[in-house]
Amino acid sequence: MAVSKAISKCVPFVNSNSKVDKWDITMKYENDSEGDATYYTSEFNTQVNQKDYDSEGNVTSTNFALKGKGSWSNADLVAICPVSHWDTVFAQQVDSVITNPPAVSTADNDFNVPS
Repeated sequence: MAVSKAISKCVPFVNSNSKVDKWDITMKYENDSEGDATYYTSEFNTQVNQKDYDSEGNVTSTNFALKGKGSWSNADLVAICPVSHWDTVFAQQVDSVITNPPAVSTADNDFNVPS
């Protein structure tokens, strides 16, 4: 099973200081190649704020440093995504659809009721 993953959409939200303070990122996963019997694809999306706040407005975590959108690399963007979680979910999806799909039942219209 050859799984590939790549960012397919990435939208920066830029503040008045021309620094990114939020990202909307979509990553596409593919299992094998399109046309293969084992091909499966799925997309995952996340929005990541530069900082997280509690209900009282206190900073609870800093997810990334403020910097201009041109200063971001692909590796930087991947690093702020929940990739390990997405990997697990994608593997479960492939297992339930490709590896161990649900059994398909068909009607046996020729069945005779035993006497």
